[in-house]
Amino acid sequence: MTKREPLSPEAVERLIAATEPWLSCDDCFEQIDAAIDKVVDSTGSMSEELRVHLSACAVCCEEARSLAALVAEEHGLSPAEAVARLDAALRIR
Repeated sequence: MTKREPLSPEAVERLIAATEPWLSCDDCFEQIDAAIDKVVDSTGSMSEELRVHLSACAVCCEEARSLAALVAEEHGLSPAEAVARLDAALRIR
C-alpha cells in the first residue's frame, strides 16, 4: 500500500477556494501576459476573474509568477520584486 502524504495548507486552501467568477485555464493564458505587465508595472490591476483563477489554480499561478520574474527587468525590478507585486495583487479582494 502506498503511503499518502498529507496535503499542505496551501493545497487545501486552493481546493476549497471560491472559484466564482469562473475562468478556464485557456482563458487565463489568453489574458495573463497583458495582466502581468500591468501588475508588475503598477499601471493597472487584473480582472477579478483572473485573480480568482490564479488564486485557485496552482499551474496557472506558477506560470504567472514565472512571467512576472521574466518581465521584471523591463520594468526596472528584480524578479523577486515583480513576483511580490503579483502576490500582492492576488491578495487584494
